[in-house]
Amino acid sequence: MAIKTILIIEDDRFIGEMYVRSLKKAAYEVDWMVDGNDGLIAARNKPYDLILLDVMLPERRGTEILEALRGGTEDLIPKSKVIVLTNFEQDDESRMAMEKRADGYLIKAEITPSKLLAVIAQLDATAQ
Repeated sequence: MAIKTILIIEDDRFIGEMYVRSLKKAAYEVDWMVDGNDGLIAARNKPYDLILLDVMLPERRGTEILEALRGGTEDLIPKSKVIVLTNFEQDDESRMAMEKRADGYLIKAEITPSKLLAVIAQLDATAQ
């Protein structure tokens, strides 16, 4: 499965715009939601190949979104990969719980658009 459609759930306007611009330039179809409730609705209503999920969001935290999508007995997004993006320092237990449900965990301060594209390409290569 090649990654073509990406949902970004990110409330920081600068970071969101930067990711959208970079991903569209790389020929991905991108939707961007700025709060947790809208992000969860979008993730449930449209099949995305990849979801870039911020942890600290208004309305609903990224951890709650991940729990809602993948925490129950049924994976509501079985065809979607999820990369958690955060600058928030997690305690080890919280981070490990998220890493179990996500396909990647990145620190935003360390990720440039080109690094993000490389991570997506690597995730795409392992999915095929």
